[in-house]
Amino acid sequence: MSENPFASRRGFLATAVAAPAILRAQDAPAKMKVAFIGVGNRGGFLLRQMLDVQGVDIIAICGIEPETLKKAIEVASAAGHKPKGYADYRKMIDEMKDIESIVIATPVDTHIGPTIASLEAGKHVYCEKPMALTPEECATIMKATQSAKGIYQAGFQLRHDPNRAAAMKFVQGGGIGRVLYAQGYRHTGDLPRNEPWLFDRVRSGDNIVEQACHIIDLFVWAIGKPPLRAMGSGGINLYKDVPPGRTTMDNYSVIYEFPDDVRVTFSHIYFDPPGFSGIKERVYGSEGAVDLSAAKWIKLEQRGEIALDVPDTGKRGDFLSVKAFIDNAREKKAPLNNANSALRSTLTAMMGRKAIHEKRIVTWAEMIKA
Repeated sequence: MSENPFASRRGFLATAVAAPAILRAQDAPAKMKVAFIGVGNRGGFLLRQMLDVQGVDIIAICGIEPETLKKAIEVASAAGHKPKGYADYRKMIDEMKDIESIVIATPVDTHIGPTIASLEAGKHVYCEKPMALTPEECATIMKATQSAKGIYQAGFQLRHDPNRAAAMKFVQGGGIGRVLYAQGYRHTGDLPRNEPWLFDRVRSGDNIVEQACHIIDLFVWAIGKPPLRAMGSGGINLYKDVPPGRTTMDNYSVIYEFPDDVRVTFSHIYFDPPGFSGIKERVYGSEGAVDLSAAKWIKLEQRGEIALDVPDTGKRGDFLSVKAFIDNAREKKAPLNNANSALRSTLTAMMGRKAIHEKRIVTWAEMIKA
């Protein structure tokens, strides 16, 4: 007859110590099986961020450039993953039935294909911003998310940046009073010349949609409503035909009018000298103003910045964004940067683009007809 482990104090203590370890092993969730579609500059960067997320197994990577795909597989393999490589995302989705979540980081004009295919296959989807290239494509993706089994998270990762998240919590908690105005600018050097599609407005949607949608998303989030109308102006003043065939603007300004007489102004310049201007996102209220990227605010009619408490300080918003995606996928939880918010912010950027390109005032009603 075997000895009862509880019959002696030593046996009891040994069992008591072992039991929690056994429970922890049993309760540990299985690794989330993840695939990537598009591993160029942005996709490759997101892949590296995902390698730092706990409980993830990258089992497939799809890319149309052989060398880029090879490098991505090597990076993932060096971190202990064993991804299978594909050149066709449809074949990958069809063959790799055990994929649970897919990260899509392809050029803007190709967002819709893999997004719809992944959602229809029941996968969780993280697709880079903006949602799509046109209002019609956005509406198609939005409809697909409403009947999808998996979650949809957009790559508006600034929502997960520690400083901006803390500042937005402060704004939404009434810290600066009633929101009255927002002002931002992205004044930098030009985009990487090794990505030709970025300079083709037919493929990228132009800079206000492909790039500035990040900051526009923050302002729409702060105000909590879509704009009523937009007006703006822009063009190519310095980099004409640089790189050859360029059709995207190298400078523009846009003004949005929101309900309750709230306005947002935004300017974008690609020939700003290094260190001269940079990037700013500021929201002004009835009791003060806050600098979102710095997580500091100033009371109205008083001097001196006040630093906000910032959880996760020092962590990258990109990492926190993909980590949140995995957490949301596990819990089937609606993301902070979900389909509804992605649609609103993408259409707002497109609204500004339309106003600039067509040199007229464009209304929100025009954007939601799609």
